[in-house]
Amino acid sequence: MDVDIYLRSKDVTDPQFGMDPHNRPIGELLKCGILNLDKPRGPTSHQVVAWVRDVLKVDRAGHGGTLDPKVSGVLPIALGRSTRLVKYLLKSDKSYVCVMTVHGEVDEERAKEVFSAFTGRILQTPPLKAAVKRESRERTIYSLNLIERKDRDILFEVSCEAGTYIRKLCRDMGEALLVGANMSELRRIRSGGFVERDSCTLQDLVDAMYYLNKDGDEDQIRRLVLPVEDFIRYMPKIWVRDTAVEALCNGASLALPGVIKCESSVVPAGTVAVLTLKGELIGVGQSRMSAKQIFEGESGMVADLARVVMPRGVYPRYWK
Repeated sequence: MDVDIYLRSKDVTDPQFGMDPHNRPIGELLKCGILNLDKPRGPTSHQVVAWVRDVLKVDRAGHGGTLDPKVSGVLPIALGRSTRLVKYLLKSDKSYVCVMTVHGEVDEERAKEVFSAFTGRILQTPPLKAAVKRESRERTIYSLNLIERKDRDILFEVSCEAGTYIRKLCRDMGEALLVGANMSELRRIRSGGFVERDSCTLQDLVDAMYYLNKDGDEDQIRRLVLPVEDFIRYMPKIWVRDTAVEALCNGASLALPGVIKCESSVVPAGTVAVLTLKGELIGVGQSRMSAKQIFEGESGMVADLARVVMPRGVYPRYWK
């Protein structure tokens, strides 16, 4: 969806401080990057993250949404300082392709009726093995499309709110079909803005590091490890003056005089990403104002950063 930019004032950024995120040295990229990994079937998500950490030789790594050992697909992995944004990865919408096996004969029209009935807001109780409290809760199924049927196997694609259990969805649809059903296979094809076609394998990562260490060839690793700014490309954004950056890195709230421009999608109490004029992510937090209020206002606090990603000292301190 296209958004407009509200420009409050004009300013220039000092080239002595910071840099374009896509020009960061490899060492800095690995300290604050995002990896779109295609998790294989077999290992746990925790094991895969540990392997990635060892291959890249980084101190910290965290994933954006657990996949069971038997499930494959898109597993965004945050590196270094970008692990501070993992909670936002966890909240991202997801898409899957799934094979559901029904336990009896099901008429095609009846199957379509049930798929339609389970699209939209549904009530779901997490399964026994879930790491959350077992109580009924609402989740949104944005789309649920039957792709193909073969005997008692039904292949479908689902796009859903974070925290939706596809295994439980299959069982609930099986009950609605009056024959029972179970999830036979599952693959995640999207997590937020990270999609299957752009993902890489563990072997791709090993190869990229081999060429980096052997020949100093950075091309492959740069194709796989993305700047953290790629993660927030769909978030509402606010850009600030150089003079505001170091204060924000030290925990200050963002005041209106420090804002240069913002996207029209900024809303009060909504998640917002705050960036430098070079496009570097300072942090993510909650907006106190709407885009219109930011554009028309003269004073006040604009946003509070819950997670600061940029280290201190990248930009100079302008206060006494």
